[in-house]
Amino acid sequence: MQDSQLLNEGLALMGLGMGFVFVFLTVLVIVTTLMSKVIGRFFPEPPAPAATGNRRPPAPRQDDDVMVAITAAVHRYRRRHRR
Repeated sequence: MQDSQLLNEGLALMGLGMGFVFVFLTVLVIVTTLMSKVIGRFFPEPPAPAATGNRRPPAPRQDDDVMVAITAAVHRYRRRHRR
């Protein structure tokens, strides 16, 4: 087989492969977009509950025992892995 003929076949195969991938990805994007619209139409998101009055969220409770345990673990790790 001639080098030019082999090169032409390689380029044709590359173009065919790249074209197939491009078409597949385009179809994938279109189908995903359509599925998103269909799901949004038939299963809409429930509305967020409205805020009522001056209710503040409860302050996060910090457990002192957990904080002591975490602090001890960090100090122990740092002491063991000191270089």
